[in-house]
Amino acid sequence: MDNTPGPRAGRKEWTALGVLMLPLLLVSMDVSVLYFAIPSISEDLEPSATQQLWILDMYGFVLAGLLITMGALGDRIGRRRLVLVGAAVFGLASAAAAYAHSAELLIAVRALLGLGGAALMPSTLALVRNLFHDEKQRAKAVTLWTAVLTTGISLGPVVSGLLLEHFWWGSVFLINVPAMALLLALVPFLVPESSTGRPSTGPAATEHPAPEHPATGGRPRFDLLSSALSLGALLPVIYGVKEWARHGYAPVPALGIAVGLLFGVVFMRRQRRLEHPMIDLGLLGRRAFGGPVLANLLAMFATVGMAVFFSQYLQSVLGQSPLTAALWSLVPAAGVAVTAPTGAALAQRIDRAYVMGGGFALSACGFLLITQLQTDSPLWYTLLGGSVYAGGLVAAMTIANELALGAAPPERAGSAAAVLESGQELGGALGMAILGSVGAAVYSRDMADGVPAGVPHADAVRETLGGAAAVASELPGAVAETLLTAAREAFTHGMGIAAIGAAVAMSGAGLFSVVFLRGAGRAAAPVPGEPAAPDHRPASHEAAL
Repeated sequence: MDNTPGPRAGRKEWTALGVLMLPLLLVSMDVSVLYFAIPSISEDLEPSATQQLWILDMYGFVLAGLLITMGALGDRIGRRRLVLVGAAVFGLASAAAAYAHSAELLIAVRALLGLGGAALMPSTLALVRNLFHDEKQRAKAVTLWTAVLTTGISLGPVVSGLLLEHFWWGSVFLINVPAMALLLALVPFLVPESSTGRPSTGPAATEHPAPEHPATGGRPRFDLLSSALSLGALLPVIYGVKEWARHGYAPVPALGIAVGLLFGVVFMRRQRRLEHPMIDLGLLGRRAFGGPVLANLLAMFATVGMAVFFSQYLQSVLGQSPLTAALWSLVPAAGVAVTAPTGAALAQRIDRAYVMGGGFALSACGFLLITQLQTDSPLWYTLLGGSVYAGGLVAAMTIANELALGAAPPERAGSAAAVLESGQELGGALGMAILGSVGAAVYSRDMADGVPAGVPHADAVRETLGGAAAVASELPGAVAETLLTAAREAFTHGMGIAAIGAAVAMSGAGLFSVVFLRGAGRAAAPVPGEPAAPDHRPASHEAAL
């Protein structure tokens, strides 16, 4: 097996990486950028309750549903080309969203934003795989990619709050336009094209091009039926899980999950029969790829599942304004800034499975700190717990991403990145549903006997802390304070139990990493009937950075 280090990237490749991080930041920000803008949008466009939910959710649904399709499309037509198409769609849709004059139009352009985002996200990660073939350089690049992705989600509410202090709600979309224009101008000069049958050029070029497909001039055909089946599998499942988390069990969300799983089975069976599948099931079966996909799913399960509790605790329990709470929620990024590069450096010296396990163990400790929160806990303790669990999670996710990308052949990098990101989307939806339901159940049980006699709208009070706060605003001072105290204590208790669930999940992820992924990064296990994947690991861990 060839242990020669891959060709090293130079200044041009690192500059290209910086350019690619711009769309990644904006696409991840758009997941959360409307949190503060919804009141202004509601006042201007007067959407119904259902339309308001679709304004919030449409972007994420389309983004998640199209990731696999766009990853495969990028592998076939070229990832740089798909980045340019995605940037154009994202920029035009952002301008249309900023000046939308009706709720229906805003929902439609949010779907277009999801289409553009789905074209951008897997392509940026796949291009990292093709720009950086030296293992140590790729580890640094993936660390940056993961940090930008997670930071963007946290940064969305902050940017939204700052813009809404001075401008109208359309400004949260309009900021995307100049950034996408810059991307369209720079990418053709800085980022080499890469696809199945056309490897990237220059220092990052792979020496293992895919075999040509005679009917399509070197690129296998794009399978429209597989694309439709992947949409039919992902969208109903994610919709059903989110609705279940929001409203509890109902027949329609349950049916959606069942239909999605049925489409998923049909999709997988089709992939096994195709000569050029949209998802390489053999690759997914490799420890070095399938293991990190599962680890990332668990990481996003805990991250998204606890995010709602964390922000609501800052606002509704500690009494901070939305913008102040959003700014404080950025503090855990300090933990990420320390642990992510530290984990990447350790992974060059010891088995990456142990580093991943350590990251998950650290995050479990952070969640255990959250279990000790009370309604009067100091802010610094809350931020400490958030910093510890966020730092551990991102460190583990960085290693998982790098391990999976290293296992994927360069010609399949887009599909591999899409599978990774689809797993993250599904993990986030499951975290919101399961951990959210656990916290809500504890809250409702604690409030069953915590509502003072004679309080109106008792059902709303027992359902959510927001409902209790709304009812308390209409009550006399002493009764309102009694109700709010009971609701805050019930919410904090529910958050603590949900944090225990997150800690258990992270402990399981750490154990899985150490037991099943040891040595997986040294070489990808060959798929039966296929040649072994090339190994680009340096011959010595002491090779110069």
